[in-house]
Amino acid sequence: MKNFALIGAAGYIAPRHLKAIKDTHNTLIAALDKFDSVGMMDSYFPKADFFVEFERFDRHIEKLRRNGTQLDYVSICTPNYLHDAHIRMALRSGADAICEKPLVLNPWNVDALLDIEKESGKKIHTILQLRLHPSIIALKKKIDAGSSDTKYDVDLTYITSRGKWYDISWKGDESKSGGIATNIGIHFFDMLAWLFGDVQENIVHLREKDKSAGYLEFKKARVRWFLSIDENSLPKRIQEIGQRTYRSITINTEELEFSTGFTELHTESYKQILKGEGFGLNDAKESIKIAQKIRNNVIITKGEKHPFL
Repeated sequence: MKNFALIGAAGYIAPRHLKAIKDTHNTLIAALDKFDSVGMMDSYFPKADFFVEFERFDRHIEKLRRNGTQLDYVSICTPNYLHDAHIRMALRSGADAICEKPLVLNPWNVDALLDIEKESGKKIHTILQLRLHPSIIALKKKIDAGSSDTKYDVDLTYITSRGKWYDISWKGDESKSGGIATNIGIHFFDMLAWLFGDVQENIVHLREKDKSAGYLEFKKARVRWFLSIDENSLPKRIQEIGQRTYRSITINTEELEFSTGFTELHTESYKQILKGEGFGLNDAKESIKIAQKIRNNVIITKGEKHPFL
């Protein structure tokens, strides 16, 4: 049984990590969040110590270490811009880090963490759960088995409506979240790079606070992508049935079906990490580079645009 700590216990994604720790038969010994709405911890680890101040949490972890309690992993579910600081804290405490995506906001942050990982002798893991989805694994096998000069035509559309709260929260601050492409697109960009190989072109056609679109060319695919948190972006037929989310990936006009099978992917990610087979810094770097360039590239109005434009 491994000892875990969790930073960001009140966040949206935290219950998936709590469930994964429990499902893999490990224990949570301490948790931190500046918000105290963490009653769901009772369903998982009611005996875990909880802190709302980082300094007290840090002191507690150090006290445990000096008293002979080994902290094995720190799971990090905090706002994106805090990830690298919390990763460093985990490694300084003698633990491995398990960090939600985006691991960091910029590729040079990855380089700095590689140095720290080497110095500490500890490991930094990230959650790239789409790589573990059965439908996507099957697709990768098909692509890898195909001709090396085949290029697929892909349309990626992801609209997940958000209310006014989003813009007020840290997620609406690009300096903290990385913007739409990073905050809601990073796992799709990772999936695309994993499936289709090296990026050859990265063009941005639209970049607004609540939506973004562009064209990515990989070694084996031409991808038109569109991301939005604006409910007005939803197709009319989706709006009419009262649905607030729309996700579609077509490959050579054929829809990729992966609407189910997500519920256990965090647990599966933890199983892989505990076996020493999880995803690390170098796995995460390509999608971070893609999103960082989307955030900074000049807008180009011509070229292969997504149909929603």
